[in-house]
Amino acid sequence: MMKHTLLYIALSGMTLLTSCQLGKHYTRPDLHLPQQLDTLRQQDTLSIADMQWWEIYTDTTLQSLIEKTLDNNKDMKIAAARVKELAAMKRIDFANLFPQLNGSAYAQKEGSNYGGDNYKNDPELGAKLTTTWELDLWGNLRWAKDKSMAQFLGSIEAQRALKMSIVSEVAQAYFELVALDNELNIVRQTLYARKEGVRLAKLRFEGGLTSETSYQQAQVEYARTATLVPELERKISLKENDIAFLAGEYPHRIQRSILPEEVKLPETLPIGLPSTLLERRPDVREAEQKLIAANAGVGVAYTNMFPRLSLTAQYGVESEELSDFFKSPIHYISGNLLAPLFAMGKYKATLKAKKAVYEQECHSYEKSVLTAFKEARNAIVDFNKIKEIYESRLQLERSSKATMELAQLQYINGVIGYLDVLDAQRSYFDAQIGLSNAVRDKQITLVKLYKALGGGW
Repeated sequence: MMKHTLLYIALSGMTLLTSCQLGKHYTRPDLHLPQQLDTLRQQDTLSIADMQWWEIYTDTTLQSLIEKTLDNNKDMKIAAARVKELAAMKRIDFANLFPQLNGSAYAQKEGSNYGGDNYKNDPELGAKLTTTWELDLWGNLRWAKDKSMAQFLGSIEAQRALKMSIVSEVAQAYFELVALDNELNIVRQTLYARKEGVRLAKLRFEGGLTSETSYQQAQVEYARTATLVPELERKISLKENDIAFLAGEYPHRIQRSILPEEVKLPETLPIGLPSTLLERRPDVREAEQKLIAANAGVGVAYTNMFPRLSLTAQYGVESEELSDFFKSPIHYISGNLLAPLFAMGKYKATLKAKKAVYEQECHSYEKSVLTAFKEARNAIVDFNKIKEIYESRLQLERSSKATMELAQLQYINGVIGYLDVLDAQRSYFDAQIGLSNAVRDKQITLVKLYKALGGGW
């Protein structure tokens, strides 16, 4: 009875010892968050970032392209493999908390002949089960487990952040590609008009109505416009190559829609509370997991300065003769206490290094939060102003078109010179390109806002 009582007391003592985890546990730094993301209005808990990406990007061609990219993108595959790696590493550190059981079987033969005439043959057969267990007296193994868990969760957030970035990159590149198509179409239409202008100027010159200067100016303007075509075709090919690369494919022609005449943005801008930005943005969450892992690294370094106790037990059979093999049981129990005594300050230096790593990650986390709020604020400013920019460029395009048509009519009737017509044509051409870019920017503004608020993953 006394023997069982002592065993119970010993086990209870071990349990109490292993429940201790020395070190400072993680607490999120005080970030002093602003009261609202947009200084122009109060916010609620709702946000457009809570919508799925296919609800934001309604172009079916773009949706198919994004889905294909998420399936085939090489960075996404690398991130998925990284998650698998850290999941396995997490399992290793978790397993270290428990006893390890190993088995071994051996056969050996030793011959000795001391003095040269006394040969002795000493065979031995054996089989053993060995269990070892390091008692986590100060929480060293649990800090290691916490660190690997934080690294694993950080890899998941990194994968989500990558997905969010890829969705945004594909959408932005797609809208830029469609805008380049539209710009090329404008240039070709303008080139056709310039060609017609050259023909008309030649007729008027040969008819004695204008000087040769007007004819030469028309030819120069036609040649200048023609140079824009190969440059735009080059940009289109490069943009297609970029999109194909994102999709994990060799360069090829990318299917796309035509640029819409108008892009409808939400009338209101629900963007949520500042605190929800930290919870939605996976890059911020990844930075916090890195900070948690660094804090656990400090705990590991700190507890490495204390003694470590490991227990070993063996049970098996051992015999010189195979016939007596199972009749010869053996057992062995030992405890090993390893305490650092002198290492030229190595353990203290390691602790200082890990504290410095924690300090770095703390600043990195704060920087990630600041970056998130800066990007969100910039995206909100762009969103609030892009409508005004589009309306002003639309009005400019309409006015420039009317001015150009009037100038062409006056030139035909001999009221104004050809230089005035060229100025009007150039203004209209620039206004068309500006309006096309404004439509593109409206689409990209929504992309950037959606990403800045942490949507899409």
